[in-house]
Amino acid sequence: MPLELVTVPCLKDNYAFLLHDPDSGRTALVDAPEAAPIRTALAERGWKLSDILITHHHSDHVAEVDTFRSESEARVWGAAADAHRLPDLDVRVVPGDPLDFAGTRIEVMDVPGHTIGHIAYYVPEPGLLFSGDSLMALGCGRLFEGSPAQMWDSLSRMAALPDDTLVCSGHEYTQANARFALSVEPNNSALRDRAATVAAARADGKATVPSTLATEKATNPFLRAHSAEIRATIGMPSAQDVDVFARVRQMKDVF
Repeated sequence: MPLELVTVPCLKDNYAFLLHDPDSGRTALVDAPEAAPIRTALAERGWKLSDILITHHHSDHVAEVDTFRSESEARVWGAAADAHRLPDLDVRVVPGDPLDFAGTRIEVMDVPGHTIGHIAYYVPEPGLLFSGDSLMALGCGRLFEGSPAQMWDSLSRMAALPDDTLVCSGHEYTQANARFALSVEPNNSALRDRAATVAAARADGKATVPSTLATEKATNPFLRAHSAEIRATIGMPSAQDVDVFARVRQMKDVF
């Protein structure tokens, strides 16, 4: 049976994700912002945690890791290079090494930019990318520790994954991100359509995460440094892609 994915809203605008293998009964939690909604999602389905996967060290992603470890004895996975500021790790992962979850291959990607040591988990089958605060719906994370060049490289490698990959990102920022995206690429019809769809979804209290990578590539300004319209809007028609990205990220910071 295929893996089951559940998106769990947490805190004000965070998301955690549950990944369940019906055959083995194993259930992985990706990031642990808040205990109560995750407990509810597990209880409703009769699932028990076996694994906790951490994307990065920020408190709104790791706050309840130890709570769930004590309740379930789940194994905690995280970046070996960032172990000094993560909860205690049972599985220290190294980007590029293949991992196994209930017989399903998981690839660990090094995606610095938002933080140094940020990782993403890519599941080729069925095509899931747990990107944390690196690649986000219509956005990308602020550069708290990394450089624009690091983040652009991270985003470019994620953008090279198959178009039907589901991007499971860590926050519900999509509507605000859409407003900024329209300010730099107002004539992008796919973006206008997506902004309307996002607004309707949020008015109904519905999540806008996950999204497909194809949708992000068509609408997310942080993946679209090649766009002639974005380049004209910011006055950088002949600049290198990384420099266009850096300027767009800077603009978003003060938008």
